[in-house]
Amino acid sequence: MADDLDPLERHLVEALRSLVPAAASDGACDAAALWRAQVDSRLCDHAARWLQSQQLGYYTIGSAGHESNAAVALALRPTDPALLHYRSGGFYLARAGQLEHDGVVDILLGMAAAVEEPIAGGRHKVFGHADLAVIPQTSTIASHLPRAVGVAFAVDRATKLGVKSRWPHDAVTVCSFGDASLNHAVAQAALNTAAHCAHQRLPLAALFVCEDNGLGISVPSPVGWVESALRARPQLRFETAAGDDPQAVLATAHELADWVREERRPAVLHLRTVRYLSHAGADLETAYRTPQAIRADFERDPILATARWLVDAGEATGEALAAEYLESRQRIRELALTATQRPQLETAGEVMRPLAPRSPVVVASCVASVTAPTDEPLTLAQAINQGLADVLEQHPETLLFGEDVAVKGGVYGVTRGLHARFGAARVFDTLLDETSILGLALGAAVTGFVPIPEIQYLAYLHNAEDQLRGEAATLQFFSQGRYRNGMVVRVAGYGYQRGFGGHFHNDDSVAVLRDIPGLVVASPCRPEDVGPMLRTCVAAAKVDGSVCVFLEPIALYHARDLFEDGDGEWLGPPGTSHIPIGAARTHRAGRDLTIVTWANGLRMSLRVANRLAEQGVFARILDLRWLAPLPVEDILREAAATGCVLVADETRQSGGVSEGVVAALVDAGFGGRVARVTSKDSFVPLGTAANLVLLSEEEIAAAALRLVANA
Repeated sequence: MADDLDPLERHLVEALRSLVPAAASDGACDAAALWRAQVDSRLCDHAARWLQSQQLGYYTIGSAGHESNAAVALALRPTDPALLHYRSGGFYLARAGQLEHDGVVDILLGMAAAVEEPIAGGRHKVFGHADLAVIPQTSTIASHLPRAVGVAFAVDRATKLGVKSRWPHDAVTVCSFGDASLNHAVAQAALNTAAHCAHQRLPLAALFVCEDNGLGISVPSPVGWVESALRARPQLRFETAAGDDPQAVLATAHELADWVREERRPAVLHLRTVRYLSHAGADLETAYRTPQAIRADFERDPILATARWLVDAGEATGEALAAEYLESRQRIRELALTATQRPQLETAGEVMRPLAPRSPVVVASCVASVTAPTDEPLTLAQAINQGLADVLEQHPETLLFGEDVAVKGGVYGVTRGLHARFGAARVFDTLLDETSILGLALGAAVTGFVPIPEIQYLAYLHNAEDQLRGEAATLQFFSQGRYRNGMVVRVAGYGYQRGFGGHFHNDDSVAVLRDIPGLVVASPCRPEDVGPMLRTCVAAAKVDGSVCVFLEPIALYHARDLFEDGDGEWLGPPGTSHIPIGAARTHRAGRDLTIVTWANGLRMSLRVANRLAEQGVFARILDLRWLAPLPVEDILREAAATGCVLVADETRQSGGVSEGVVAALVDAGFGGRVARVTSKDSFVPLGTAANLVLLSEEEIAAAALRLVANA
């Protein structure tokens, strides 16, 4: 026996050596595959701890004690999409074994942050592989569950619509998560959405696996709480199994997987496990658990239970299994040490390479030319409606969904008529939960659709923003582009809605979007720009997997006039051209001042420019149109044209877009005068009080005159 075994290993090896056949058993083929995956998973965890003790490894969360999840993998097909809990190492290795792939090397390279690791390429230790149908997840709070629901939904919707899917038509989507994560709002949203679909008899072949070890780091889950919470949704079939009874786990998992596949309905497996080796590398379990409690859990070891099965089946002896364990231990340590010697990421460029690929030429070629159905000038809302109709017509894999978007046509009528024209399978209402709306989009996108979800108001997005930050924007980054979830998220936002309000319907905070690496933020306000920008976003989602947010200024949806009532100057022709990502637009050709703005600010600035011209001050107006990435080259060009720049920013002074514009000018060494005028750092109140905190034309005009006078 090795002389550096820790107490858990020593107990396991001694228990293995003492095994003798107790009762006849069958299923040795499954038992052997299960044993191999479980042992290798456990030894990867021990290797990680050993590497850390040698100052060679990094923080990692292990799977020790949870290895019974390998049985779930054996009950499924290797083509079934899997979104795995960070303790599902046994599942990953069992899935790899089904395809004769060496998953151990994958895990060890991930622990060592080696660029040769096949999914994240040294960016994170995750379970994922394109050939194994395992979608990488970095979630520790179950934020991958809404995507799992979306994948399950999209599998059957793709079959119905004849859209090419990444997964087989009868695939089961499996998603594992921890007992403590069950309490997180995002987990409840996903389970509620699955139940909501099942209640309506919508096909949703999802198998949720709750790996319940009874602890959330140091906090015990109340006895019976997890089962009670999972059983509380009668629309989800519920079964439970103990991890130290491998035959029961396999049988239950097989039964559930077959039922879900056949019935196309969701189910939950409550897998009772145990946790070994503490929560994570930095966690000291003895600080909150007694030695006696830790030691008592050794008897519940799923590896030992599988070994008993093999011995009872006459396929092995305890001595042989103990020897195999020790031999594998040495082999995996050597592989782990080798992994630490492999190359790691060395430059910022290498790290960021898969973050947000841009192929502007290919995107431009993907934007189909359109013929305007009418020469009549359109409002912004009408232009959006026509743009959506164009992409739904040209791209059969697009879906449009959200709250009230179908029969009603949206709160402001923007999507009116699209449900009748394109059918309920492509244009449909969802339940009223932004997390679930974005989760549906995430799953649909990775399956093969280009989803266009609508978030009814910008303020509502903040409830679910992590689905963009932690899930959508990271997928290409942590999979080196092997998985993508290109989408276009439409969001109605900004202020200036008269008589409507409060801060939930008038929200001008976009900082949280501009802070997400790789996210494209489009914000058109002119009717002729909407269609081209929307088509560009859809093309970028298809070509590059871009995650785009399409911010629409509510107050301009139905605006018709610009300078005076009845002039119709805010109406515009249907846009038919292509507008590249990051291309701004210049209005007017003034020589004295450049006003940089967008959305409601453009309309106000154009009005202000007319007033300034009467005083002999001639301004050019730059409509950013894209808030991320900012059109820096256009900003610098238009700034140089006058040497005097005013940023008219309808968002807040702190964290507003103008901070980025001014920083870009400073970084480029712009030598002219720069000022900005913004809305106040305030929520937007109801009624005329909103005018006290929102940017006004008077403030833009006064700031412009001050800037020009000082120049």
